[in-house]
Amino acid sequence: MSILKISDLDVRYGQFRAVRGVSFALEKGEILALVGANGAGKTTLLRALAGANPVFSGSIQLNGTDMTQTSSHARVAAGLALVPEGRKLFLDMSVEENLRLGATVGRPGDWTVERVFETFPNLVKRRHAPTGTMSGGEQQATAIGRALMSNPDVLILDEVSLGLSPLVVDQVYASLEALMHTGTTIILVEQDLTRAMTVADRVICMLEGRVMLDSPMAETSREAITQAYFGSAETGAVA
Repeated sequence: MSILKISDLDVRYGQFRAVRGVSFALEKGEILALVGANGAGKTTLLRALAGANPVFSGSIQLNGTDMTQTSSHARVAAGLALVPEGRKLFLDMSVEENLRLGATVGRPGDWTVERVFETFPNLVKRRHAPTGTMSGGEQQATAIGRALMSNPDVLILDEVSLGLSPLVVDQVYASLEALMHTGTTIILVEQDLTRAMTVADRVICMLEGRVMLDSPMAETSREAITQAYFGSAETGAVA
C-alpha cells in the first residue's frame, strides 16, 4: 500500500483550474522532487495536500485513509507535515519554543528537540534565541525541525532554498542529508534542478497545473526534465 496516494486531484480558484487531474502515489521512504516554473501549480498542490486549499474533485489518501476533506490539523495528526514557503515561524519565540510547538499534536515517534539539534547542529548555539534574530538558513532549519517534531510519515518541503545564499543552501542540504536516510517520505519543491536531481529518487514536473513528467530520477535526463518544464510537444504539453 502506498503511503500517499493522489487521485485525479483538481484544485481551483474560482473558475481557474490551478491543479488539473493530478495523480501519483508515493512509497515509504521515497524522495520526490516536484519541479516546474512559477505558476505551474506546485505550491497550490502542496497546500491542497496539507489541507490549506480546498479540493474541487479527486482524492487524497494517507496510509490508506481518505483525507480529502479533513482539516489541516487532522492531517498533521495523521502523519503529514508541510514546511511552507516563507517558513511561518513565530519570530518572537525561541528556536526551542518553535520546535516544541511542533510536538503539540502528540503524535508518537522518534523525533525530539535533541534529535533536531543533532540533525541541524547550526541551531545548537541559537537554542534560546528568538527566531526573528536569526539568519535565513537558521530559520529554515528551525522550520524543518518544527515539522519533524510532529513525527510525520510524509514531510513536504516547499522551496527550502528560496532566498538563501548558495553557501547557506549547501549548509541546509548538508543537514538534510541525514534526514533523507531516516525512512521519512519527502516531497521536495526545489528550483535548483541540479540539486533536485542529486537528492531525489523520483521527479514530477508540472506545467499549467498538469503533470508533464513522472519518472524515476535514475531513468530521467536533464533534457527530458527541461522539455517538460517548458512544455515541448514531445512531453504532451498543450498550447
